[in-house]
Parts: sequence; C-alpha cells; structure tokens
Amino acid sequence: MMFRGVGLIITLALTIVLLAPHASDAQVPKAMPHIGVLGTDPESGEYLREGLRELGYLEGHTIAIEYRWVAGRVDRIPELAAELVRLKVDVIVTITHPVTLAAKNATTTIPIVFTRVNDPVGVGLVPSLARPGANLTGVSLQGLDMIGKRLQLLHDAVPRLSRVAYLTDPTQPYSPAYVREVRDGAKELGLKPVLLFEAHTGGEIEHVLAELARERPQALLVEPNTAVLTQRKRIADVALTQRLPTMYGERRWMDANGLMSYGPSLPDHFRTAAVYVDKILKGAKPGDLPVEQPTKFEFVINLKTAKALGLTIPQSLLQRADQVIE
Repeated sequence: MMFRGVGLIITLALTIVLLAPHASDAQVPKAMPHIGVLGTDPESGEYLREGLRELGYLEGHTIAIEYRWVAGRVDRIPELAAELVRLKVDVIVTITHPVTLAAKNATTTIPIVFTRVNDPVGVGLVPSLARPGANLTGVSLQGLDMIGKRLQLLHDAVPRLSRVAYLTDPTQPYSPAYVREVRDGAKELGLKPVLLFEAHTGGEIEHVLAELARERPQALLVEPNTAVLTQRKRIADVALTQRLPTMYGERRWMDANGLMSYGPSLPDHFRTAAVYVDKILKGAKPGDLPVEQPTKFEFVINLKTAKALGLTIPQSLLQRADQVIE
C-alpha cells in the first residue's frame, strides 16, 4: 500500500510538471520605467507629467519619476546630476541649459532629453539639430529667433516708443547673441540704443530694478532665463509700480501681472519631450532623434495690466493675440 501511494504521488507530480507552462513561456513582470527629472523649475515638471499622462504613463503606477530641483543652488547642479546617474534611471529629462550641461558631463550612457534650452548647437550641447548624436536629444526653444519679434510687438503696443531696457543674464552662453539681436532690432525700428541691464542673482535683480527707476526707459524686454524666472513676480510688480510696459518670453508671466508675452507654448514643448521619453523607453537611441524646434507659439496680452499702466492696446494688436486676459 505504501509503494502504491508513493507511486501515485510521483505520477501526479510528473503530470503537473508536464502540464505546467515552460519557464520560457511564462510572463515575466516588466520593471517599471524609471526616469529622472533635473531642473530649476518644478512648474515645468507638471507640464512633463501631463505629457506623460497623455501617453498612458501614470506616475507611481506605470512609471517612476525621481525629481531633483536646484532650488536656487546652482552650485548643487553637478551633485544632483550625479545622484540621478547613481540611481541608474532609464532616461534623464533636463530643464534649461546649465542643468543639461551638468547631466551631459555626468553620463555618456544614460539617454538625456533636454528641454527649455536656447540654441542647443550654439551653446555646445549637440553638433547639429538634425543629428544630435551621443546620448542627447530634446526640444529647443530657439529663443534667438524671437527677440526681434518681441521687440516689434512692444513697439506696436507702446505709442511713440523710443527707448527700451533689456534685462539679460550675462552668465548664460547665449546672452551675447541675444544682446546683439536686440540691439540690431532696436536700430531697425529706429529706436535709441538699448539700455542694457545684467543680473544673475536675486540681489543683482534688485539693483537692476532700482536702476530702472532712475533711468526711466519707456518699456522693458526681459530675456527668458532661470534667474529672472525665479524672480518674475517681483520684476513684474516693480515694473507695474513704475508704470513700465513689459514683454516676456513665457505665458506664465501673465499670472504675475506682466503686460505681454510671446514664445513657445510650454505645454506643447513638454508634450514633445514626453514623446521623446516614450520613444527612448521603447528602444530608440537619443542620438538618432532630431532635436525638435517649436511649432506652436503663444502671444498673450494682459488687458488688466494695460489698464493699470494707463495704456491702450491697439485693436490691430489685440486681434493678433492668441489670448487676451481681461
């Protein structure tokens, strides 16, 4: 009886083994994609999350995201980039040029998708837009092409405009080209030489704001960069107090009482970056993906600010705006 029982157990065990699926046929759970986000601007992180959600990536469920925000400590950028490399994330998304440069220096193997970078070829991130090569690709702002357009819009909005102030961050590699562009644009419009103001830190921006009150230009054109972005409410509030019409590069300045903005749509910008993340996670090589340039631009006018300035915006300009805030 004992031998029969043992034989029955062995027979059943062999049957289970034979009927069970082979190990090669079993479904092996796939690891959740893991991306790193390195930048100076948590608001941009939300735009990226929206873009990923549209592609079916839900943070914490179908994708894991490690955030590293600079929070004004520019000196920490290399350290934060190194942290993401040590975590061995699948892709690093960078926001702005200095951050992208640090990531590029930290890894030659982990794919990098950069965003909010002005002139990536000119600042030395990639050899060409069509063939970025290596482990980098991304979305360019191509801001240089828009300086003249912003200046023209200011000229159209402010009656008898003769002198414009320009606020730039001299530590940015693209700054000299921007300054040349705005000076050339002012000359073409028959304006007086541009009043140039340089600032990189909060303290330097405060000094510029005091200088603006003394110099009293008729309008202010603000270069889109990290330094001014972190101080945008302060800049816009002081400009409003000084009754100074302003032009900015991003729509979100309008929420801080800016007068006008013209530039690429940031939601669209980060939607494209999310598409690149998706392609890389599915096997594409970043160096084979051409750097994308903006295709959607936003011209926004804040009539509330115009009213506070005592400025009447021409109807012809209002008709050209993508959005008018009333």
